[in-house]
Amino acid sequence: MPVSRASGLDRRLFLTSLLGATAAAAGLSGCAEGSAAAGSEAASTAAIPATVPAGTSLKIASFQNVQQLQFKLARLPKLPFTVSSWLNIGAGPDVINAFRSKSLDLANNAGIPPIQAHYQGFDAKIVAINVTRKPNYLFATKPGSDIGSVADFKGRKLAFSQGQAQGVVLLRALKKAGLKYDDVDLVPLTSNQFLTALQSGQVDIAPLANSQAPAYLKQYGPKGAHTIATDVVDLLSLLWAPVSVLNDPAKAAAIAAYIPQWAKGLVWQWENPDVWNEEFYVKTQNLSLEQAKAVTARANKPLFPPSWNEAIKWEQETADLLAEGGFVKKFDVAELFDHRFEHIAAQSVPAEYRK
Repeated sequence: MPVSRASGLDRRLFLTSLLGATAAAAGLSGCAEGSAAAGSEAASTAAIPATVPAGTSLKIASFQNVQQLQFKLARLPKLPFTVSSWLNIGAGPDVINAFRSKSLDLANNAGIPPIQAHYQGFDAKIVAINVTRKPNYLFATKPGSDIGSVADFKGRKLAFSQGQAQGVVLLRALKKAGLKYDDVDLVPLTSNQFLTALQSGQVDIAPLANSQAPAYLKQYGPKGAHTIATDVVDLLSLLWAPVSVLNDPAKAAAIAAYIPQWAKGLVWQWENPDVWNEEFYVKTQNLSLEQAKAVTARANKPLFPPSWNEAIKWEQETADLLAEGGFVKKFDVAELFDHRFEHIAAQSVPAEYRK
């Protein structure tokens, strides 16, 4: 169904379809105040303890078990705290719900989920940044499609997830092509529904991760499905955590100790593509070695900026873009960043991986 920017009811239905009735209700309650500040918890500015107290534990998101595999293959040192659970979740709406239920302490997402969490009135902060310079997503068409460019999206049904990276990539692509939101039908889905929606013809276009495209094209390419590449970049890959977690000195220290491992794991993956292709894409994602190499060829070199100025600027542009469409309230995104952690990732990697 198309999403109307003119109707508040449509926006509420949109949020409900994305996040579930309970989460949406909580989000709309926060929106009614116009800011996540209503009833919010003040973020700590206290210095992070230099050592992690004994007995500290974190619940960390690891979509498709990537983190554990990186750490194992890179032979990184043992973490100075207990990971009480690795949660196999990655979609922004799922992460926000897990944060709310206190079943998750730390997650890896793109730039848009923290904006969505703020809109819902949930307090969370960004603690680490990895900048990406090349597109992570392609636009895939349904089978039998004649769409050849983003300009051809006009009048079509587009899979759109407001709370995920795929959503902002789509909005930025539309803006660059000179298309307004009312020129297209934005169909509210989460990314794990995109493939089914394409296959069934529910949508004409969906943004797929580079790693998803080979398998989709192998199955549906012979039936007329294809991809459309753009130069639209989703700049940020980040770690973030609820303010309630960051206000716990022991957990804050554990997160500070985790960030270097996260950064070093990404560097190892970049420097060892042949091993990663075999151990991850072939063995766990069922891609052929040829498909794995095609995905890796599109990979971004990890870059951990010592300063977050560019990241904040990009995040503000993203929030403003969403606000223009009536998806969120306009706000200053600077409050989403916990600068106590700003230099940790950059200091843990060789100079070539610092932006």
